Amino acid sequence: MINHFEECIELLNKRGVTLDDIVECVIYLQKPYLKEINNEEIKETIISVINKREVQHAIITGINIDIASDDKVFYTKDLSKILDKDFSLYGVDEVLAYGICNLYGSIALTNFGYIDKTKPGIIGVLNKDKTRCNTFIDDIIGAIAAAAASKIAHGK
Repeated sequence: MINHFEECIELLNKRGVTLDDIVECVIYLQKPYLKEINNEEIKETIISVINKREVQHAIITGINIDIASDDKVFYTKDLSKILDKDFSLYGVDEVLAYGICNLYGSIALTNFGYIDKTKPGIIGVLNKDKTRCNTFIDDIIGAIAAAAASKIAHGK
């Protein structure tokens, strides 16, 4: 199977997200529990999460849906309206993110719920940006951060 890691990083970067942005989100989740936080260790953990095929597929799918909404190419025109407004009852974006979290256990799911509610760092920036569709990417970033925080917690 083809590894799409570089494509995922490129898509994230094109949408304004860097690995360092995700590191900040992991720190937000782990700071209360770790005496020492090593940014390089966190970045390596994030990279290991993104290197999983299922995570890559979620990133590629979600970001492509956001881009398609920006481009107004959906057959069902109301779908773009729903996505552009990130309607709270839509929920498919969270379901895609759960797929990432489910790979890392219940801690990842609870971390995701918390970070999705509080929207720190880049997640909040993306959520407030109404110039383009960020419906899927903000949840994907939250899920990657939650998964990485869970992986770190499991190792401590």
